[in-house]
Amino acid sequence: MRPRVGWQRIFTTFVMMAVASVIASAQGGRGGGGRGRGEQGPAPPKEVAAPAIPGVVAAGTRIELVAYPVQGTEGPVRLLDGSGVLWTERNVSHISKIDLNGNRSTFVESAEGANGLGWDSKGRLIAVLRPRSGGERVAAIYPPSGVATLADGADGKPFNALNDLVVSTRDAIYFTDTQGIYFLPPGGQAKRVVELKNMNGVVLSRDEKTLYANHKDGEYLLAFDIQPDGSLKNQRNFGKYKSVVVPGNPDPALTEDNGADGMAIDEDGRVYTATNVGVEVFSPKGKYLGAIPIGLWGGDQHMLRKPQNLTFAGPDRTWLYTVGSNAIYRVQLLAAGIKSRGK
Repeated sequence: MRPRVGWQRIFTTFVMMAVASVIASAQGGRGGGGRGRGEQGPAPPKEVAAPAIPGVVAAGTRIELVAYPVQGTEGPVRLLDGSGVLWTERNVSHISKIDLNGNRSTFVESAEGANGLGWDSKGRLIAVLRPRSGGERVAAIYPPSGVATLADGADGKPFNALNDLVVSTRDAIYFTDTQGIYFLPPGGQAKRVVELKNMNGVVLSRDEKTLYANHKDGEYLLAFDIQPDGSLKNQRNFGKYKSVVVPGNPDPALTEDNGADGMAIDEDGRVYTATNVGVEVFSPKGKYLGAIPIGLWGGDQHMLRKPQNLTFAGPDRTWLYTVGSNAIYRVQLLAAGIKSRGK
């Protein structure tokens, strides 16, 4: 009977390894735009009250859970008609849609590991794609008639781990991977314009003269001046995160990095960034204004769930939506997202 016991042990070990692999795949990692820990652990709260941030959100405003669980969460972007939000449902390789009433549907059936999303001036949905089989690229993925690869490498090298993007009103694209920030001019070739590891979310100022970028390993949100050729100069610390790495903390989310992920900007130039403390808000001069505790739970159990990315939505762009940890939240703001771009 000993040989049978041996085979049973081997079979059990194999099953455990397979399950661990599936869980790890679903959870994602640093380069995937958020760690997303599946559905294990504490359930998200259905409603939270926001603290006051003058000009941004009124005290006591309801932060509501609009969808949970979903199969992966990244790349939210407002539907151009204001009727809802698209997001990347990464675990099933779909771009999904949720309307303002919480109804869900599939928008793009096969999204090939899409992460960050944005609209160009032609109404094309632009994405950074990370297929499991390789071949990372920046592409137009909607409408079907406009599907095209825009860049599959830079400076003669393939991309490493694509993350987020922003599209200008002139259809120039800035995007990130774990090696830095890249620039793709309309109809041109991609080139790396900043070499800095573990960059994440990016967003353009309203006048598109400044690029803001999240640095997961840093203490500060960074700003760069955009040059006529698209290159970036004058790297500087813009706003200091409230969220910081906490070495030795029992919560692995706090020991890995500061959680700085997706970004958005409002009509008055305030910058919003998803971190381990929620959505941090900075003035146009980089002054810290406060944090909205949206999409945030589990910290008291050392199992922190936090927002990964965000977008303004709705007809007047005053709804702030966040995605993260397989949950979608929203809150009604006093501020509104910029109207000049898709995000």
